[in-house]
Amino acid sequence: MLTAVMMFSFMDTTMKLLSATYPATQVTALRALSSLPLLCVYIWYRGAFRGIFKVRWGMHVFRALLGIGMLTTFAYGLKALSLAEAYSIFFIAPALITMLSVFVLKERVVAGQWVAIVVGLVGVLVVLRPEGSGFLTLGGLAILAAAACYAVSAITARLLARTDSTESMMFWLLTLMAIGGVALAWPVWVPVRAADGWVLLALALSGFFGQLAITKAFSTGRASIVAPFEYTALAWGVAIDWLLWQALPDGYTLLGAGIIIASGIYLVRRESAHKESEHP
Repeated sequence: MLTAVMMFSFMDTTMKLLSATYPATQVTALRALSSLPLLCVYIWYRGAFRGIFKVRWGMHVFRALLGIGMLTTFAYGLKALSLAEAYSIFFIAPALITMLSVFVLKERVVAGQWVAIVVGLVGVLVVLRPEGSGFLTLGGLAILAAAACYAVSAITARLLARTDSTESMMFWLLTLMAIGGVALAWPVWVPVRAADGWVLLALALSGFFGQLAITKAFSTGRASIVAPFEYTALAWGVAIDWLLWQALPDGYTLLGAGIIIASGIYLVRRESAHKESEHP
């Protein structure tokens, strides 16, 4: 999980660099297109292309639309926010997933979990600034929308995992995102500069290896142990912001991030404990 977080932090850095030159929809398309060849080689190596077309198409298309929405809004938000600010807001995703699990998966959420969800939302408001010019900026709202898309996508992935393989889920997510991203970006497509070739290479490698690492983490480790390590992204965000842009998060961002992280860790551990009580 630590490796996955590091890789995804590098991936987000490349997306932030690209978003300064290319439209957000094109950044989404480039993200999917760059990693797709590596994923195809990996699936071929595992011999997992057999049955790749026998999937629940409607669910895959819906998840791809969510993926396009998530990456596009995230790339748009990165144009205005630092990585640390973006991560702080995006950390609300576990709370949103818990809330959605009640309505979609019919899971039972106790009072303590609802309190943690509310506390997490309060943390987001702190990051977005409760007063002053920073309140409800377009960049902040875009990252919040990205977190919402991610949460719905996570619920959709849980439903898909009941019938479809992990390889087919990864393949069709990137393939459909590439098709949809190119279609949306085509009217405003900016020719890719040769100088950005190294950025695209870093985007492809970090996205691919990050996906492999996070899949391995959750397939071999308990969620309650693995998931909290995702919050180390804030440390990477702060370090990268300082090294590349000489920017540091302010007190509001750090306070809000602390609130959101605390609520997220509680929700992850509470959910794991509940599952263990049902399946000793």
